[in-house]
Amino acid sequence: MYDHILTDRRGDVLVVTLNRPDRLNAAPPAMFDEVRAAIGVLDGARAVLLAGAGRAFCSGADIGGGALDADDPGAATHAALTGHYHPTIQAIADLAVPVVSAVRGPAAGIGCSLALAADFCVAGDTAYFLQAFVNIGLVPDGGATWLLPRLAGRARAAALTMLGERLPAAQALDWGLIHRVVADDVLDEQAFALAERLAAGPTAALGMIRRALNASLDGTLAEAMALEADNQRRAHGTADAHEGATAFLQKRRPQFTGR
Repeated sequence: MYDHILTDRRGDVLVVTLNRPDRLNAAPPAMFDEVRAAIGVLDGARAVLLAGAGRAFCSGADIGGGALDADDPGAATHAALTGHYHPTIQAIADLAVPVVSAVRGPAAGIGCSLALAADFCVAGDTAYFLQAFVNIGLVPDGGATWLLPRLAGRARAAALTMLGERLPAAQALDWGLIHRVVADDVLDEQAFALAERLAAGPTAALGMIRRALNASLDGTLAEAMALEADNQRRAHGTADAHEGATAFLQKRRPQFTGR
């Protein structure tokens, strides 16, 4: 069905794997279109896991010779970003279910943005994060200049984007960029277990939480509390909220169904 990604429905988890291992999963615009298409048809999936085939998550964008050879390479790159890459990052932000990314090897450029757009980034011990644009006279994209200061603070975001150096997984964890570092040989298992745990949770509430967290980054306290009140009203109307309250009273673990 897809040329650049693999999809696999494992229970309630949709696994989307970038599949150009011979190119370290360098991402042409069509790859991001396929990711966006895949997560746009959840068909009941209650969590998404993003991964990369082989020894890399994603080594960055692969716009191809078309951009470099174009009469106006800046315009070609702008078209690729606004028409393909950025809509996919936005689609992940807008998704109604939790997202986990599993990163081994490089997560560079747009690949770094894709990995960190997830709610939880689980990294193998060989993983590193790289914003190398400055090394070739360019600037970050994929939402990196919005995301990185909010995750790590301005000073660390400046170091990552303005020095263009690799950030190893352990340091990314220390900086607050990612959720967990595990050994490479258990990365797939650990990342899937987290996605599976989230998929077993109260899906509507989790979707409202992730989108409220994103909204809070640009809003006031009053706006955040107003959204919380609205979300709480909606959450109370779900079957999962009823199950949660019943399970609490009966002193048992809730069995959420995502409704």
